[in-house]
Order: sequence, then C-alpha cells, then structure tokens
Amino acid sequence: MKAISLLGSTGSIGTQTLDIVTHHPDQFRIVGLAAGSNVEMLAQQIRQFQPAIAAICEGKKLPDLKATLADLSPQPLLLAGEEGVIEVARYSEADVVVTGIVGCAGLLPTIAAIEAGKDIALANKETLIAGGPVVLPLVQKHGVKLLPADSEHSAIFQCLQGVPERGLRRILLTASGGAFRDLPVEKLEQVTVADALKHPNWSMGRKITIDSATLMNKGLEVIEAHFLFGMDYDQIEIVIHPQSIIHSMIELQDTSVLAQLGWADMRLPLLYALSYPERIDTNWEPLDLVKVGSLTFREPDHQKYPCMKLAYAAGRAGGCMPAVLNAANEQAVALFLEERIRFLDIPRLIEQVCDRYQIHNCSHPTLDDIVSADQWARKEVLATCHEHPSVISVG
Repeated sequence: MKAISLLGSTGSIGTQTLDIVTHHPDQFRIVGLAAGSNVEMLAQQIRQFQPAIAAICEGKKLPDLKATLADLSPQPLLLAGEEGVIEVARYSEADVVVTGIVGCAGLLPTIAAIEAGKDIALANKETLIAGGPVVLPLVQKHGVKLLPADSEHSAIFQCLQGVPERGLRRILLTASGGAFRDLPVEKLEQVTVADALKHPNWSMGRKITIDSATLMNKGLEVIEAHFLFGMDYDQIEIVIHPQSIIHSMIELQDTSVLAQLGWADMRLPLLYALSYPERIDTNWEPLDLVKVGSLTFREPDHQKYPCMKLAYAAGRAGGCMPAVLNAANEQAVALFLEERIRFLDIPRLIEQVCDRYQIHNCSHPTLDDIVSADQWARKEVLATCHEHPSVISVG
C-alpha cells in the first residue's frame, strides 16, 4: 500500500486523487494533506482520510481549521503557511507526493519532497517549466521517480514504455483548442471571463481553463516535455484535436506513431502515476470508439494563439526565461480573472515582460535566480498595467 502526501487537496487534481484513494483503499492511503485556503473542505478531507499531518497555506486560517477539528481524535499535526506545506511534502511516512498545487507556488514544496527522497506524481507543470534546470539534477541526485500526472505527459510516458533508447523522433502534443477554438480571431477582443471559462471538454480550475483558452497551457507543456523527455523544441509539435480522446502521441524513428487514448478524465493519468509500473483494475467507463465516431486534427492558428510562440521562444532562450514567461502568465491571467484586463492583453503583457528580461537572463540559473526572476516578472506585469494603461487596456 502506497502512502501519499497530497499537495493542493481541495483543487481539481486533489479531489480526483482522493476519489482514487477512496475507491482503492487496498492500494493507497493518505498520510498528508495540504490545501490553499478552503478550511471547510480541508477539514472534511481530514476527517475522512485521517492524515497524520495537514497544512493550510493561508496562515491566518489555521485557528479556524483547528477549531473545526477540535473534537477529532486522534488529532493530526496541523500547520500553516508555505513552511507547513513543505513539511507535508517531506513527511517521513510518505512514499509518493502528488503535486496538485497550481502555479509556481508548487516549486519549493516539490523540491523539498525530492530532497526528502519522495517519488513525485507531477501534476504541477510549473515545477519543471520554471525550475527544470534545478529540479532535474536533484531528481538524479536523490534517485527519485518523477512521474507525469497530467494527461498529455502521462500519455507520452505511457507510449514510451518499451521504446528503446534513441528510438523517439518526435512528440505530438494534442490540444483541445479551449473555449475559443471555433471563434473567429477578430471576435477575441470582446470575449469575457465567463466566455473563457467555458471549456468544451474538461472540468478544470479557473487558471488552467484560461490557459487552455489562450493555448498557453500547451506552450507550457512543450517546455515541460522538453525537460521530462529530453527532446529539442524542434521535435515537439502541437496539434489541435477537438475530441480530446487522443491525449498525445509519439513518432518513432521508423515513422511509427503511438498514441494513448481515453475519455477526458484526469483520474487515469493520476492513477497511472500513483500505481506505476502496475495497472490497476477500475470500473470506469471503457473507451467506445464507435460512440466517439470520429477523431479530427488541425494545425493551431498562431495568430489566434500567440502564447504558443511566446512559450517556444522562452523555452529556446532557456535559463530563467521560462520562469519569467510562467510568472508573467500567472499574473496576467489573475488580472484577467479579476476583469482588470481584456483577454488579448494576456499575451501582450507576457511578450512585453519577456522582452524586457532578455538582457538579464542567465544560462545556468540557481534556485535563487529562478525565484528572483519569478518575483520580478509578477511585479513587472503589475507595473506595466499601472504605468501604461493606454498600452494595456484596463476594464
């Protein structure tokens, strides 16, 4: 039975992980939980799964959490803040840590888990996008497994099982196209937050749903694939696949193409990351290709989705530039969700900030360099909005 510490337990990844644990109590148990700010949901999870340690990132809510659980016996160790989340990540009894925290906030807890010798079920793509130059050497040093738990990279990882070294020629990342895949590009100036949150295939958190609408999620996945699988950027391509049945593909040196298929259900990649290398029997609905009917593909529109080119450029620049791209995107998406900027201002802001950072970029960054670049980019996005409202359209 694998012992799991779950970071981001109240989010989409977290709740689906707990669903897996609920249905496979003979395979998995929860020993640690960490959440952002949802006291009520975290308290319910603690009561149900009885972890030995739990943390809430928003420190001022710790007294509320303790009060809510005052009658619980035995009491878990309850912590708060980033340090509390880090303690959950490196908890001694955990075998594997699921990193479901959204954004760059997941980087330091993931590093702490790796340094503690924990295998990582990686659902936080920013860990490698921002921290790849630091994280990968740590993975090698501590001899831990870094197992992708998002659908696209899990698909690639599954397809690679049994492929000989140097057998891989190309990675094909599939993309749903997001909320605006069928909307003419000239209409994007008027779209609202509510429009962008209507993902046609997946049920995800607000930030990742916006990233899907801009296709920045796919650009970020290109960078993650580069780090995970050691492929050059010229060997990683994006293809729009509206049905979201093929979760990604690989092309081998002999031109054979392997694909992993399944319904749009995040539990499958999560389960594989948790159970690897085993395959666990489930009662989930099997894929019915007759029911699917047809699978279609098309080239992404770079005019409509400028974030893709920004991501490729940042990846090729290397150093801290992917961290800057990621942080600028997180901050710009937050401003859009607050309705302080328009949808097309997201790539405009990101491009301006990345352009300004070029002279500061270093080729071999330390963790401090990456954290500093992340903080700089967030401040630069806010400063651009404040100082140049005529360039970035507010409201």
